Amino acid sequence: MDVLGYGGSNAFPSETFETMRSTDPAIASLPKIHLHCHLEGSLRAETFVDLARHYGLSTRYRPGQAEVPGPTDPAEVYRFSGFPEFLLIFAAVSRALASPDDYARLAREFVADALAQNVVYGELFISPSVWSFFHRELDLAATIRAMVSELRASRAHGVELALIVDVTRNFGAESAMRTARLAASLAGEGVIGIGLGGDEANFPPELFADVFSFARAQGLRTVAHAGEAAGAASVQGAIAIGAERIGHGVRAIEDLSVVALLRERGIALEVSPTSNARTGVVPANAEHPLHQLDASGVRVTIDADDPAIFGTSISQEYALVAERAGMATLQRFIANAADASFLDPEAKAALRGRLGMEPRNPAAKL
Repeated sequence: MDVLGYGGSNAFPSETFETMRSTDPAIASLPKIHLHCHLEGSLRAETFVDLARHYGLSTRYRPGQAEVPGPTDPAEVYRFSGFPEFLLIFAAVSRALASPDDYARLAREFVADALAQNVVYGELFISPSVWSFFHRELDLAATIRAMVSELRASRAHGVELALIVDVTRNFGAESAMRTARLAASLAGEGVIGIGLGGDEANFPPELFADVFSFARAQGLRTVAHAGEAAGAASVQGAIAIGAERIGHGVRAIEDLSVVALLRERGIALEVSPTSNARTGVVPANAEHPLHQLDASGVRVTIDADDPAIFGTSISQEYALVAERAGMATLQRFIANAADASFLDPEAKAALRGRLGMEPRNPAAKL
């Protein structure tokens, strides 16, 4: 259904997301910006298999059950159907990452993959509360520092990569506050903000208002997953507690008053089309709301979410958008990402210059 009267040739049938791939040199050469990428979900399949074998673990995880066998072929380890199974694979990946050295390897391989795709800037999610669920003795601060050390290798290529520490809803507000304090203790050491991830339906944003207030008081930036597993009300709740960007947010389209709120506040959505298709957030054969939101004046950015698990990459997500909407629209979305980043005004202007765009007036409303 074309909710806002914007469909036709630019519509995104969701069944195309998994199958479309591109080696178009125009896409390969484009500068790329990560605003919604989970580092754990970028773990190469081969590395996942290697770590699981090293620790004697299955590549599958079932909470409360005995170890179940999982595939060992890298081509098969990330196969899943539906959101619940995806979450269990993410958990299995987190379980296989068991030491600071493992996380350093994850970061090192991410840098190599990002540079190969011409990524020029990134704000990347990590989920230390999930790490400690599986590895109680893991030194979280030391692990994050090990990752930052590897990520900073990208600076030799003129690329800055920063971390956003996810507070995971499922573990409750007290755990979230502990994670926010961890993030605050690492501010200035590669950590720039907190995110709100996890079970949207059962843990609404309002439960974490105090956590977001604390983070802002510590100088951290704030983002929240919303409008993915839960509807438009979750987007409204995330805005109410001070989220500066919304991860996914595509179900805002279910309430035009929330769409208007996003537009009026200039709050960007971090949209990951393949993720939305593979988790069922966008039903099979339905049009993706990406363009309806864009046509309504909502700022859209494009990313890959958990690229290895979803069998995609930021290059492939850009290719999907270019194929369906044209290169000009894709370039506008990349410009949106630069404007929605948490860089200071001077660095943001430099990033826009690197994209080949005019610096934006710092006084202009974003």
